[in-house]
Amino acid sequence: MTRRRTDRGSVTAEFAVVLPAVVVVLVLGATVLGACARQVRLQDAAADAARLVARGESDARALSAVTAAVGGATVVIGHRDDLVCVEASAPAGVPVPVPRLRASSCALAGGR
Repeated sequence: MTRRRTDRGSVTAEFAVVLPAVVVVLVLGATVLGACARQVRLQDAAADAARLVARGESDARALSAVTAAVGGATVVIGHRDDLVCVEASAPAGVPVPVPRLRASSCALAGGR
């Protein structure tokens, strides 16, 4: 079999066209995973903060626990009947415009 000269370099050209798309998909995938990991950390920190306040720790201690886990987080602590609820939000921390991450958690106020 002989090869035609008109096909020479077509694989290289196709690869050069596809490579940027593959890189964009990989970067977006890594960005989404980073945002998901930050959301999990925020949810865990909100749960920890709710348990801290429920057992009698100060609100400042709960705030420091959340901000230590997720930088730039804001925290609102509320009391509802026998529950202590913590609502936390933080920037997604990724270089694409996405809404702020939000998490909330409640714990039974047994330490008061």
